[in-house]
Amino acid sequence: MESDAKEFVAACTICARNKTSNQASPGLLQPLPVPRRPWSHIAVDFVTGLPVSQGNSVILTIVDRFSKAAHFVPLPKLPTAKETAEALVLNVFRLHGIPLDIVSDRGPQFTSEVWKAFCNALGATVSLTSGFHPQSNGQTERTNQSLEVFLRCMVSENPTSWCERLPWVEYAHNSLSNSSSGLSPFQCSLGYQPPLFPSQEQEINISSVHSLIRRMQGTWRRARRALLRSVQRMENRANRHRRPAPVYRPGQKVWLRAEDIPLRVESKKLAPRFIGPFEVDHMVNTSSVRLRLPSSMRIHPTFHVSQLKPVVESVFALPVHPPPPGSSTEPRLTLLDVCWMLNDGAVGFSS
Repeated sequence: MESDAKEFVAACTICARNKTSNQASPGLLQPLPVPRRPWSHIAVDFVTGLPVSQGNSVILTIVDRFSKAAHFVPLPKLPTAKETAEALVLNVFRLHGIPLDIVSDRGPQFTSEVWKAFCNALGATVSLTSGFHPQSNGQTERTNQSLEVFLRCMVSENPTSWCERLPWVEYAHNSLSNSSSGLSPFQCSLGYQPPLFPSQEQEINISSVHSLIRRMQGTWRRARRALLRSVQRMENRANRHRRPAPVYRPGQKVWLRAEDIPLRVESKKLAPRFIGPFEVDHMVNTSSVRLRLPSSMRIHPTFHVSQLKPVVESVFALPVHPPPPGSSTEPRLTLLDVCWMLNDGAVGFSS
């Protein structure tokens, strides 16, 4: 009887939907490959919700994943895929060349056919983050946080002047030493540190072009070794609080975390923590899973494994149909229901 009760509780759909997990987050950290030179791999994102300044209310953030250099581009609104491509050509490609890979979230600009065709024509690969898992694009997320701190400090008394300060914020960001490489983005990408004031500039003698090339290659090798060590430390630190992700099979049923999904409920505080169950379509990679979602859920069906948990099946569990997105209706079990299941349909406790 005790083991049956434990099995019933483990498979209880009400508990699965409404209880949060206290286990370590599934899915070990999978760092992105470390580039070998500046501006070969970039990451892009947007900062929104800013007051209008000189007709702009959005900042396009572009980060070089090798040197950590960044460009901050003010825009009047969230751009389309075509406008995003034009901004990259104007602010990145003409200055640093065409990258090999572009990391972004799954915003409409980056999932459109226009963006895919644009990157395919350039020969650049597209790396999209998992659904509701912005940590996959952690480089730009951290840069955005630093950018917002800079702006708050500089324009707190006049928030609508942020566009005037943005070039100086970019200069300051690219002048600061990065903890990963030990170099500033200027040093890593240009080979020297521009002085804040011209009077502080020191003369640098370069004997030949070959000496400059050797110097830059040596700087990049040292920076890459430092980045590899930093990534290893970050991976070890993060995985102390994580566990290996389960391997999901096509057709297997899972619960989907509802924290970032808009639900039509009367009280968000009392809303279910998970919705579903949904069937697994396939595993995209070791940390991402594609689900078979109903057409009414207008979200991308690929999710990080930390957003899922497997359905525990049991002969004692009542058959429950998945509620439509936004439904707050939950099945209610009575003592009579439990007795009926545990005694194969015979009402009452067996002696």
